[in-house]
Amino acid sequence: MITYLFPQYQSMINQNKTVVVAMSGGVDSSVAALLLHKQRYRVIGITMKLWDFEQVGGNINYESGCCSPQSFNDARMICVSLGIPYYVLNFSREFYAQVVEDFVDEYLAGRTPNPCIRCNTKIKWQTLLEKSEELGADLIATGHYARVVHNTKTGRYELLRGKDKQKDQSYALWGLSQHSLSRTIFPLGEYSKTEIRNLARKFNLHTADKNESQEICFVPDNDYHRLLRRARARPDREIKKGNIINTQGEIVGRHDGYPFYTIGQRKGLGGGFRKPMYVVDIDASKNQITIGGQEDLLCRDFIIDNINLISISEIKQPTPAKIKIRYNDNGQEGMLYAHKSDQIRIVFKNPQRAVTPGQSAVFYANDRVLGGGIIKLRLY
Repeated sequence: MITYLFPQYQSMINQNKTVVVAMSGGVDSSVAALLLHKQRYRVIGITMKLWDFEQVGGNINYESGCCSPQSFNDARMICVSLGIPYYVLNFSREFYAQVVEDFVDEYLAGRTPNPCIRCNTKIKWQTLLEKSEELGADLIATGHYARVVHNTKTGRYELLRGKDKQKDQSYALWGLSQHSLSRTIFPLGEYSKTEIRNLARKFNLHTADKNESQEICFVPDNDYHRLLRRARARPDREIKKGNIINTQGEIVGRHDGYPFYTIGQRKGLGGGFRKPMYVVDIDASKNQITIGGQEDLLCRDFIIDNINLISISEIKQPTPAKIKIRYNDNGQEGMLYAHKSDQIRIVFKNPQRAVTPGQSAVFYANDRVLGGGIIKLRLY
């Protein structure tokens, strides 16, 4: 039997529970706070200041995006209109150490990271949860489109896709622990994005038609090359030019620095090739990248590590699943195999394009997230 942690309508018992809502100043978190307030929770709005322009640069928006005074003011105005307390917490030191440094280190190791996933795991559901518990809150909530259920048969908290499959954000949440899920509410999980905007308009929330931010929050100019160049202050992080080779090992060009490339990339490889060429491998130790054709991008078999299992506690036998290797992927059929004590081997039914080390592989059974991990090694 499965009981929903956040059914559409709840009883009066909610008035005795305190929930901290992570508020970005956007429409989704605004409506999340509204819904919980309407359901008689004691709501506290909190905005996390995660980075400073002085640390990361690229301030083409004059601090008008994420972690800007405008976003703080938008969140504060929502809380004032709802009559709930609001605070700004400075997590910039933790964010830089856990997310920005990891972002740079991963690229310098020849991998392609997903900083939003790491932020969710290390900051929003670790640092924020710890702070919320210090404030005496029972739960935390965000504006993510996902759902949490408690499976009374297995005793595990499970993560489900959001009702709006076009906005589903479960892929970015695979790192959440059982403790984190047990303390989490996703008020928007049963809604579509259109319904959320309509609710915001109905209750006259000034964020109703606010545009969504698309770039990585700490790279507001969308130029991560600039951020990586700033890392050259340390000798072990110096970015140098190197060789581009083909799949036969022949030198066919020069690159400007392997961290500036990712698997599947076509631009910036030079010209004179008989067919379209793509990055198919990045070797940080040799300071070289390998390019090949479309067929060389295909991969069927790979290893993941940094595993977090959610609705299952272990993989004892080959397990069928749908696997997503990127946020906008629909998921492809494959099998999960236990591989060493801390790794999983994934074998797709059909080869897939651009399986990229450093990115996340998340596996599903229908709407349930079985778990996820970081792509470590492509086998074939």
